[in-house]
Amino acid sequence: MPDLSRFSINTATLGHQASIHATIEAVAARGFGGIAPWRREIEGENVVKVAQHLRDAGLKVSGYCRSTYLPAASREAWRRNVEDNRRALRDAAVLEAACFVLVVGGLADGSKDLPDARAQVAEGIAALLPDAEALGVPLAIEPLHPMYAADRACVNTISQALELCSALDPQTSGFLGLAVDVYHTWWDPELSAMIARTAADNRLLAFHINDWLVPTTDLLMDRGMPGDGVIDLGRITRQVTDTGFAGLMELEVFSAKLWQLRPDEILESASLACASLASYTDT
Repeated sequence: MPDLSRFSINTATLGHQASIHATIEAVAARGFGGIAPWRREIEGENVVKVAQHLRDAGLKVSGYCRSTYLPAASREAWRRNVEDNRRALRDAAVLEAACFVLVVGGLADGSKDLPDARAQVAEGIAALLPDAEALGVPLAIEPLHPMYAADRACVNTISQALELCSALDPQTSGFLGLAVDVYHTWWDPELSAMIARTAADNRLLAFHINDWLVPTTDLLMDRGMPGDGVIDLGRITRQVTDTGFAGLMELEVFSAKLWQLRPDEILESASLACASLASYTDT
């Protein structure tokens, strides 16, 4: 069995087909070092028992997915979004998550005001940062590909996310940084420089791997397993490792095609894909 201890499975990769407890057992049995659960799998469960199951299985939590979108059409709705994220942060702390992933949201309903959406995001993160520090769970802003600027995330480049971090956390507390996902960032001509800067600023909190298929038939639900697309994952993974990043490499693949398979079949494919990258994670 290949050494997969440096890799984590984001549970969306398995299509949310099983309970969180069954997923924990399956991921641990394959030898992965960690897991990144989604709130839909945790909320409604006994979080303390889930956390104990994770510890018993020997799995770390590479990240907790994901934030409620922050921008809203009214001040009251914005406050509700912030409070919803506070609740999720408390669960993330119980799970001992390495970070809480912020997919920040796009335009508010009925709005065309992108600067306002970004201002609401900045204010929302500022409101959450004291909670993150008190709970010991860093906030990881995930820049999403610009195609998602309207509906999923108005933070779209690593550079933009770093500027936001610098504005909100100038002393680099350790509780605000980035989740760098290759699906969203591989195209950026400044990627290498931005990875280096993120690490140098002590803000590289999570690294997500997957692949970009050609052709891509669905911009959300047609990601590829590493090796099936055009991203130079070996080079990017080596660069991330060389920065000194000590976290888990998190496999996150949204794929309607993949989800037609059973979870054990997906995990077999995931094991092979991660094993192909293992040599690039050697420090």
